[in-house]
Order: sequence, then structure tokens, then C-alpha cells
Amino acid sequence: MPRPRSLTSDRLASAALAVLDRDGLAGLSMRTVAKELGMSTMALYRYVADREELELLIVEFALGTIDTGTPPADLPWRERVEIMVRRLRDTLGAHPSVIPLSVAHRHHSRAVLRWSETVLGVLTGAGFEGERRVVALRALVAYVNGALQLEHLGSLSGTGTQAISALAPEEFPLMAETARHAQGVEVDREFFDGLTALLHGLDT
Repeated sequence: MPRPRSLTSDRLASAALAVLDRDGLAGLSMRTVAKELGMSTMALYRYVADREELELLIVEFALGTIDTGTPPADLPWRERVEIMVRRLRDTLGAHPSVIPLSVAHRHHSRAVLRWSETVLGVLTGAGFEGERRVVALRALVAYVNGALQLEHLGSLSGTGTQAISALAPEEFPLMAETARHAQGVEVDREFFDGLTALLHGLDT
């Protein structure tokens, strides 16, 4: 098949993201993206060298829309961090299969680095320095990505939670009881209550 004459980076990334959204991470390959674009797999290699470059392109495209502007300076630092977290959560929540890729490519993605730079600015303004700032940023990144993966890729509130609540109480009494309670906890409450606990813990 002839290659498209106007295959831009955005068009390539958009096609790859469509495959990822539809088929998940397991369905993403050079072949499936080429098929989505109506071109041969070999022709696709004229635009990206390998899957790693393709993944980074997806991350940049998907997260490039995040507002990384600094939140209002008159707000408390925890609220400013929460604003940044909400922006990241909303964007990743629209494309859950991008979450593992954003973690894998976090050191090379300009979009991820810009978000982190803004968060570091907020933390610095709140008095976080040195190793304490390192721990704070990594804790935030770990929490957001972990919570989002549980929410979208391994839901605690769906069939998994129901299965755990049905476990034999003599073997897993606390797991079964906790899972029953979990069915009444809304996703947003679970996420942001957890974030609040983390932020307060960082300030000790």
C-alpha cells in the first residue's frame, strides 16, 4: 500500500491512540497502527523507528493537552497540588491504557516533565526542598498512577470487589468485610480522600 502523503506526527499519534483506546495495550503494535492508517507496516517504519518511539509519541499526544499552568498563588499548597492532580487524572482517565505508558516513559515525555515541573514549583513554594521534595513528588506520581490503574484497569468497585466480598469469611474475614464496604464508596471519593490523606501526611 502506498504511504499517505500527509502523515503528520499528530495523525500518527491519533491513529495509535485510537488503537490503544479500542484494543488496549495488548492490541497495540506497529502492524495494528499501520492498518489503522491504511498503510503497510514497513511504511510505518519511515515515521517511527520502533514501538518505543511510537509509545512516546502516544504519551506526548495524549498528555500534551494537560494544562500545566501554575494554579492561583493565593490558594493553599494542598489545593494547588489537587488542581494539578485533577488535570492529570481527567486526561489519563479519558485514555486509561495510556497510564502504563506514561509511567514507562515519564523520564522522556516532555508533557509529563512539564506537569512535574509545575508540581515541584508548588511544593517548593510550600517549603519542600531536597530529599523531602523528591519523596513528595514520587509519592504523588505513584499514588495518581496506582489509583488510576486500580480505577480503570483493575476496578476495585466492579466485579473484582464483588468476588472478594463473597470470599469465605473464615479465611478472609477482613478482606470480605472491607470489600462489602467498598461497594458503597464512590470512585471520586475514594480517589480524593486518598489524595487528601497523602497530602496531609507529606506535610508532617
